[in-house]
Amino acid sequence: MADTVREIERKYEVPDGGRLPDLTGAAGVAEVVDRGTATLDATYYDTADQRLAAHGVTLRRRTGGGDAGWHLKLPAGPDARDEIRAPLSDTLPAELAALVRSRVRDAELVPLVRLLSERDVRHLVDADGALLAELSADRVTARRLTPEPGEPVRWTEVEVELAPGGDPALLDALESHLTRGGVRRAAAASKLARALTETAGAAGAGEKAEAGAGAGAKAKTGAEAGAAAGATAGDTVLDYIRAQIAAVVALDPAVRLEVPDSVHRMRVATRRLRSAFRSYRKVLDRAATDPLADELKWLAGELGIDRDREVLTARLEERLRELPDELRAGPVAARLGAWARERRGGTRDRLLGVLDGDRCLALLNALDALSADPPLRPAAARPPEDVLVEAVERDYRRLAALVTTALAVPPGQDRDLAMHEARKQAKRARYAAEAARPALGRSAKAFADLMTGLQELLGDHQDSCVARRALRELAEQAHAAGESAFAFGVMYGREEALAARREAELPALWAEASREKHRAALRRRPRRAASRR
Repeated sequence: MADTVREIERKYEVPDGGRLPDLTGAAGVAEVVDRGTATLDATYYDTADQRLAAHGVTLRRRTGGGDAGWHLKLPAGPDARDEIRAPLSDTLPAELAALVRSRVRDAELVPLVRLLSERDVRHLVDADGALLAELSADRVTARRLTPEPGEPVRWTEVEVELAPGGDPALLDALESHLTRGGVRRAAAASKLARALTETAGAAGAGEKAEAGAGAGAKAKTGAEAGAAAGATAGDTVLDYIRAQIAAVVALDPAVRLEVPDSVHRMRVATRRLRSAFRSYRKVLDRAATDPLADELKWLAGELGIDRDREVLTARLEERLRELPDELRAGPVAARLGAWARERRGGTRDRLLGVLDGDRCLALLNALDALSADPPLRPAAARPPEDVLVEAVERDYRRLAALVTTALAVPPGQDRDLAMHEARKQAKRARYAAEAARPALGRSAKAFADLMTGLQELLGDHQDSCVARRALRELAEQAHAAGESAFAFGVMYGREEALAARREAELPALWAEASREKHRAALRRRPRRAASRR
């Protein structure tokens, strides 16, 4: 069984002849306790073209020390990585193999580098003897194993790892003492990164890693692409699309590990991709993107099975908490809990089966292929301001028609459906504006914020519709079991009243969102850009 540990650490280089300063008294360190020396022997695995390394991921089998076994490290923010540990075995555990599948795909994992480390360990403790951080001084010998054994390289490295639950500010305080002692931050993000650089040979590890990373790993941020001199509409749209592809790939292991909100974020990335394909069809040929959009819709639907259940259950639990005790007739909480567990049955295994399946793998490969060789249309070569404004306004016009319909339909099921369609289009208009932000700047952000507010109102209304259907089902189950259905009826009434409030709020919110000045702000940007050219 694999365990996950959050590592927050910094790495330092010790110059030849350099010495570590005494950290006693620094940043609350009362004592530096010598914990002895350990010999660590680690073999790092990757594809031949270093796809894991290109994503900042490391996979190793290590003996020695107190945590011998298989270790997979995934980026988790500045100075932080999540280390997933599995027991020592001769072959890669299936759990870890699944966690690298979205990056490795069907390529073979091979032993890439072997690192031998003589590690001197010191514990930095406070006045009560509580561990603040662990300082390790490693004398490292690294040897490349693939494509063929090379000559070893050696260096000395220092790691300072924060104790579990520690304050990251401690690392800043300790660093000031270390640097005054002549120690400097390591240029490489990890021992493996340094080993790859120093044992690369003539080809250069960076070139190999980039070649095998897939389009998602090479994507620049939207701000970088938008700021690039001479960027075209195609550049801006592709940057956005590549960022979403990278998100889908990176979130795969988080979904498998049940990281909070990871399913939602992965689903959003698939929706953003589909939305970009539709909104920017003058940039990318729909003959190529429509089949991908269909597959993304399928994946979003599979992700939504668990996500929608979680959202609905949380909403019903919140409504139940709002009920005073005197209105909770019967075993309401037990009935709701049993209903939620029944709905969950099998969905987790189903989702893992989807992520492990050939269809998902084919989709990831197809997305990378589109990113590497995009089916650009003539408009892709135009200035981004012109093309992106047209796309955002086109999505707005569709939204306006749907909202007008929703406001005209009498309350009831037809209005509920109309508001749901408007919600989906508000989301699409928001995503189109977000993709355009690097080129259009603050006006695109302001427009996206308006669409977000509209989407949230319409979304709350739709969630209420779904909740009322569930409450009817729960009331019927309670009645059939001879229990009181009164509480579910009260909750239903409150949801009905909330939906009515949202319907009443829509006209004013739409009046603000549809003001001409917001779209005029988008259109002003191309004229300023043209004057600069």
